[in-house]
Amino acid sequence: MTISNVVSANAAIAKRFRRFFTFRDFILHDGRSGRRVRIAARTQALAATAAALTIGFSGYGVANAAVDTAAAAGLTPQAEQAATVAQMRQRVRAMEANVAELRQVAAAHAARIDQRQAMIAAVLTGEGDPAALADAALAPLPQGSKAVANVTAPLQRAEQRQAELAAKAQEVTAERYAETAKQLRKLGLRPEKLAMGGPYEPVSTTEAAAVTAASNEADAQFRNLFMTWKKLDTLEQAAIAIPSLQPVDNIKLSSNFGVRSDPFRGTAAMHAGIDLPGPIGTPVYATADGIVGRAQRAGGYGNLVELNHGKGIQTRYGHLSKILVGPNSRVRRGQLIGLMGSTGRSTGSHLHYEVRINGAAVNPIPYLQAGDQLLAAQDRAARNRQQAVGGPAN
Repeated sequence: MTISNVVSANAAIAKRFRRFFTFRDFILHDGRSGRRVRIAARTQALAATAAALTIGFSGYGVANAAVDTAAAAGLTPQAEQAATVAQMRQRVRAMEANVAELRQVAAAHAARIDQRQAMIAAVLTGEGDPAALADAALAPLPQGSKAVANVTAPLQRAEQRQAELAAKAQEVTAERYAETAKQLRKLGLRPEKLAMGGPYEPVSTTEAAAVTAASNEADAQFRNLFMTWKKLDTLEQAAIAIPSLQPVDNIKLSSNFGVRSDPFRGTAAMHAGIDLPGPIGTPVYATADGIVGRAQRAGGYGNLVELNHGKGIQTRYGHLSKILVGPNSRVRRGQLIGLMGSTGRSTGSHLHYEVRINGAAVNPIPYLQAGDQLLAAQDRAARNRQQAVGGPAN
C-alpha cells in the first residue's frame, strides 16, 4: 500500500459521502439585478435531516389544531377534549425534543467525519500535531435515542468507510516507522532509546477517555491509527538530533575516519573524524539542531565549535578561521556557525568534522549518507516543530 493509493482512497470516500449533498449555486433575480447564493454540502445534509422530522412535527401540529377546532365547535365531550388535547401536546413536546436531539447528534456526526478526514490527510502528509487533531477526531459522540440512531445511520456508514481508509493509512504509517527505525539502526542507534524522553505531549482528558473507552469498530480503528502516528511522530521528532546535513557545500575527503599515518609524526594514530578541505573562509554549517557547548580555542583542534544535539549525540568542527556562534546558544540545522581555516594542529585549510555518540567518536560518513526516509522524517519533524529557533529534542 503506497501513500498515493491511500490518498486516492481518501478522496474517493469523501466523494461518495458528498454524492447526494454537493455544493449548489442558486441565482436570485428581482428583474433588475441578480445575486448568486451557494449552499454547502454539510448544511444541506443537516437541513434535509432536520426537515424530515420537522414535517412530522408539523403533522402533529396540524392534528393538534384540528383537535382544538373540534373542541371549540363542541363536537367532542369536554373531558375527552381535555384528555385528547393534553395527549397531543405531549406528543408535540416529544417531537420538539426529538428534533433538537437529531440536530445535535447529526451535527456532531458530520463534524467528526470532517475531523477524521483531516486526521487521515495529516497522517499521510506527515504535517500537523497528532494530539491536536486526535482530540477532536476521537472525541466520543453524544448518545442519541434509538429513533435518532436510525436517522443518522447513513452518517455512521460513512464513518465505517472512513475506518477502512484509516486502516490503510495505518499500514502506510507503520511502514514509514519501520523504514525510519531501520535506517537509525544502520547508524548504530537504537530507535527505542532515541525516542525515549522525546517531545511526547500528554494526551488530553477527552483523548484519554476515547483511547480507553470500549467503542465500535470505526472508533477502535481510528484509535489504532492515532497511536501508530504518535509513535512515528515521537521518533521523527527525536531524529532531528541526528547530524545528517553536510557541514560544507562541497564534500571532498582528504582524510578518513580511523587509524591513519599521523601527518606530523608519521606513526599510526587514530583519526577521530574526517577532514574536508577547502579555501580559508569556506562557510561551515551545523549538521543538526543543537546547543553550542564549546566555541573557543581548544588545543590541536584550533578554533573549535562543539554542538550538543541531545540523545547523547555531539558534533565537533575544528581548525576554524572564525567562530560565529557563542557558548550555550541554540542553532538550527543548516545554520552558519563558522568559517573554514587552518588553526591548531593543521597542515592546511580544511574542516575537521567529528560525530560522537555518548562521548565515543564514530564514523561521520554514514551520517552524511543518511537515506531519503530519514531525511524526509527530519524534514517533517522540522516543519511541525513550533520553536522559533533550533535545539535538541530533550
